[in-house]
Amino acid sequence: MNLIVAAGGGPVIPNFGGSADKCAQNNGLFCWHWFTSHWGSIFGPALVQHIVLVLIAVSIGFVIAFAAALLAYRMPRWEAPIVIVSSLLYTIPSLALFQILVPFTGLTRLTVEIALVMYCLLLLFSNIVTGLREVPEEVRDAARGMGLTPRQILLRIDLPLAVPAIFAGLRVATVTTISLATVGAFVTNQGLGAPIFDAIGRGNFKTEFLAAAALAILLAWVADLLLVALQGVVAPWASRRRSSLVPRGVVRAIRRRPRPISAVREA
Repeated sequence: MNLIVAAGGGPVIPNFGGSADKCAQNNGLFCWHWFTSHWGSIFGPALVQHIVLVLIAVSIGFVIAFAAALLAYRMPRWEAPIVIVSSLLYTIPSLALFQILVPFTGLTRLTVEIALVMYCLLLLFSNIVTGLREVPEEVRDAARGMGLTPRQILLRIDLPLAVPAIFAGLRVATVTTISLATVGAFVTNQGLGAPIFDAIGRGNFKTEFLAAAALAILLAWVADLLLVALQGVVAPWASRRRSSLVPRGVVRAIRRRPRPISAVREA
């Protein structure tokens, strides 16, 4: 924080913003000129870093949670241990988790990513398992009657019908990760949390604080809207009023399977 010594040996006054901008020097509520002039040096790079942190964490978390969900779906006895472990990780306060990890991984991006991935697991795992379990049993019976193998039932029936629940988990996990990633600046000077901590260090510089917070909120809204749009592309039937329990694509997947010889002979 830059300091200005008042004339006549008066008190030391913070020079908010460190520039000649009168609004910034007076710590106005929001100084648009200061914000735009520092977009390329502060806010733009911080926003890109934040997006990268979130993408890496959610992607790795989804892969781990998806594999664990398939394991629990096929072997239900694994579901309770996985839920217990992921729940314990989720209940650890973020700052405490960072402090636990720092002695092992240091003040690095890796520390932040490990923590963010841990917080994703429970949200993603629970929704994926729930989506798979909520597939109507009569649909699976119909698929078995048409001769589909367990793998084909998983790929053509279970996963398509679980898409809405999976995307619901992705939306919650993504928004949560965007929020928690701001706290990651406590460990490494990256992401939108960095300008927030910098604003606090300047003596609560309002423009920098509000700008970084607003960008984090806007990023969460945009990410959520993008996931809703992506779900509409992947599973358009989920956003419509369904006339049946099964989307047309799943029905076609069942019908494409040749009928067993035994069924043909019985007919």
